[in-house]
Amino acid sequence: MATEKAVEYAADGALIEHVGEESHGSGIHIALAAEELGTAAGIPITNTLVMSLIVFAMLAAVAVRYGRKISLIPGRVQALLELLVEGAYDYMTTTLESRDLARKYFPLIMTIFLFIAAANVVHFVPGIGSLTFDNSHGETVPLLRSVNTDLNATLALTIIAVIAIEVAGVAALGFFAYAGKFINFSSPLNFIVGLIELVSEVSRLVSFSFRLFGNIFAGEVLIGVVGFFVPYLLPVPLMAFETFVGILQGIVFAMLVLFFIKLAIMMPHGEHKEAH
Repeated sequence: MATEKAVEYAADGALIEHVGEESHGSGIHIALAAEELGTAAGIPITNTLVMSLIVFAMLAAVAVRYGRKISLIPGRVQALLELLVEGAYDYMTTTLESRDLARKYFPLIMTIFLFIAAANVVHFVPGIGSLTFDNSHGETVPLLRSVNTDLNATLALTIIAVIAIEVAGVAALGFFAYAGKFINFSSPLNFIVGLIELVSEVSRLVSFSFRLFGNIFAGEVLIGVVGFFVPYLLPVPLMAFETFVGILQGIVFAMLVLFFIKLAIMMPHGEHKEAH
């Protein structure tokens, strides 16, 4: 029996293959892994990597554009940005119980939030998913794809966050005091609690990366499937909802990093020691 196969790309960049066969009907296949566009010095270049570079460039352009126009009498955009930044800064100060610590970790927390939120929103721009590229393997693949639908990207963000949390703990308490949270031979109970804390630290690599990847990828799949079965009706409100979810995921990821930094700089049994 002859098989007809057509490849389409959803508005958000999801690769959907419609495979039709007279005896088996039709189905939908969602590409799980990021598609490779080519290689550079033996390093694979994927569509999610290209998208991440675009997001970086956009954030840098916005920072330069509005950074040069800061004035004592702010305009509407500057006033809005100052309100958001001041609100986030005050919240971090309250959480960490120190303005100095908030000033130290504010760039990290805000960078994580801005990158994740921007990456989740940008891929809904019309036309992003319709751009295709013929790679070296003769495959037609989407040129751009949402960054956080690539587990490698979310894992990289998680590794950065976990390293920052551990460094914050060591910087605040000292190496041996911080290590004492996980390796404690003072009593059998403290030893077991330390092991549980150690497992919890390692498990963040899985929970952080899969939480972000699962939420964003599931939303992309949902929009792709709905767009196939009910085009022109449901995809638009779903995209609006997923845009909100994308921003929310950035907030959740950044706040989790903040809370874990707070826990890392605290001495066991609730004693607190700030870094200087």
